[in-house]
Formats: sequence, structure tokens, C-alpha cells
Amino acid sequence: MAGGTGSPAAIVLADAAASYGGRPVLTGIDLTVRVGERLALMGRSGAGKSTLIGLIHGQAPERVALVPQAAALVRPLSVFHNVYMGRLDRRSTLHNLRNLVRPARRDVAAVEDVLGRVGLADQLWAKAGALSGGQQQRVSVARALYNGRPILVGDEPVSALDRQQGGRILAELARSHETLILALHDVALALAHTDRIVVLEAGRIVLDAPSAGLDPARLSPFYEAA
Repeated sequence: MAGGTGSPAAIVLADAAASYGGRPVLTGIDLTVRVGERLALMGRSGAGKSTLIGLIHGQAPERVALVPQAAALVRPLSVFHNVYMGRLDRRSTLHNLRNLVRPARRDVAAVEDVLGRVGLADQLWAKAGALSGGQQQRVSVARALYNGRPILVGDEPVSALDRQQGGRILAELARSHETLILALHDVALALAHTDRIVVLEAGRIVLDAPSAGLDPARLSPFYEAA
């Protein structure tokens, strides 16, 4: 269920700004995301979406599971180990070291279950670097699902997937997390799977509206087609 005005705030940014090398990237960002919302960040390449994702993640890293834009996998390691990394900080160092050599049955079963939710259960022991780009992206999503924190922040989490497959993954993310904040470039997926659209242009929010009141024509000036 989408978060309403009565829901508590999950993320709050007030007049936030960011710059790189003295060049402003974000300016005057006021954004409140409430518990239960499914929000899409949209805009052209270079508009500041990834930087805003970083600011949002920095607000509450202990409550956020992150799907980075690059899959950020350890390519020589197995899919199991890459997904298991989603909970490294909640296991003892000894347990983590043991799992590197001889994974515990309970952890293997839990990771295999998560991989099944993204259609990769049969790749449990494959080397991450041997997978296709789309498969690697789904492993990154599985790692965030395994992480289990209530807020999912994703930077183009389905960009390497076709629309049908991407829709299934977004539906799984919505089912599994209390709050979603997703940078997306596919307008159709954003309208179908989120309840609020925030558009950035030149580092500023230029549109913030419910998805139900928008259509592709309204959004077309602000995005680059896939």
C-alpha cells in the first residue's frame, strides 16, 4: 500500500546540495519520502539522479538496501558469495570466514531461495564474472533482497533487462520492501510500478507528482528514451 501524508517519513532531505570539483550537481533539493511509498526518480543522463540516490542512501544506511548502478559484484566469487555479502555486517567475522570456504547449509538455502525470486536459483555456484550483464544485475538485486532492510534504493536496477523481466523484478522489490526509491529511465515501468514520480533536470526537482496523474507525453520532455 502506498504511503500517504499520514505515514511517517522514511527519508527527509531539506535544501540538500552536492557538487563535484566545484561544479554544482544538485541544488535546493527538498524531498520527503514516506513509509510505504514507491517513488521513481527520473530525468536525463547527468540530471543528478545517481548523486541524489547517494544522498538518500546516506540519510539512513542502516535502514537501506542498495542496488547500485553497476552490479558491483566480486567477479571471481560465486553467485552465492556475492548474494551472501548482503548480510556480512550482521554475521560474525568467524562465520563469514567459514562461509567463504564451506558455506553453512542454512545460509545456502536462504540465498538459493532469494535467487529463485529473481530466476537465478540454477546459478547458485556459478562465477559471477561468467554471467551475462542481465544476470549480473539480477544477482545485485538478489543481494539487496537478501539484505532485508526495509527501504530499497536502486540506481537503474533493471536497466539491463527487457521490460517484461524488469517489471517482474520491480514487482518483487515492491513485495519485499516497505519503501522503494528507484532511479528509472523506462517511463512505462515507472508509471506501472511506482505511485510517485520525481523528475530532476540540471540538478533540481522540476516535477513531483503522483504517477496516477501522469502519462508518457507529460514526462517525455524530461527523459531520454531507452
